[in-house]
Formats: sequence, structure tokens, C-alpha cells
Amino acid sequence: MPTTPDYIRIADDLIAAVEARKLKPEDKLPSIAQMAADYKVGTSTIQMVYVRLEALRVIRRHQGKGVFVTDPKTWMREP
Repeated sequence: MPTTPDYIRIADDLIAAVEARKLKPEDKLPSIAQMAADYKVGTSTIQMVYVRLEALRVIRRHQGKGVFVTDPKTWMREP
């Protein structure tokens, strides 16, 4: 059975944290470097996580301010 790529596993983990209300709308996520250290992966993996979450509208980036969780009501649902 193929293993799930790290970036999908981490993205799903963050989505689950929001759904469990451990992360709330407008919460700021850690920096890419901090997130990479927390999950013991490379920064490029976290960049892929953020691209995936941004595409699903789970997060939004504010230049110079950080990455923030959005309201789950605005998320794109996967088919």
C-alpha cells in the first residue's frame, strides 16, 4: 500500500486541527522554517503544504505578516 506523501499528510493534519477547533479562523500559522522543524521535514515540503492549503482556501497569506487560517465556511471542498 503506498504511503501518503508528507505534504498531504501535514495538510490533512492542519485541516483536522481546524475542524477540531484546535486552530481557529484568523489564527496565525508558524513560519515555514518552524513548521518544517515541528514536522521534521524540509522547508520545500511545508511550501507544498501551504500551496495545497491555499488552493483549498484553508489559509491565506499576508505579505510581510504571515499565514492565517480562514473560516471553514469559505473552504473549497475536494470532490
